[in-house]
Amino acid sequence: MDYIPAAGTITMFSTTWCGYCSRLKTQLDKQGIGYTEVNIEEVDGTAELVASLNGGNQTVPTVIFPDGTSATNPSAREVVTRLG
Repeated sequence: MDYIPAAGTITMFSTTWCGYCSRLKTQLDKQGIGYTEVNIEEVDGTAELVASLNGGNQTVPTVIFPDGTSATNPSAREVVTRLG
């Protein structure tokens, strides 16, 4: 499955228990930034994808941007800046 998001949005890999994920979602919601959330504990293959982006670690939130680049635990400010 392709997780590259549409322009102006991000794909965020998360878990239900991740406080950093909850914080980022709240901040993105306040700023009106669209995202698709993918729970790595529920969607087959995504934990492995996240690990491949993070040196073998299943660290969340991991975000994929429209240009195909990724960031681990980015701030909302970083997301806004990278979305341009």
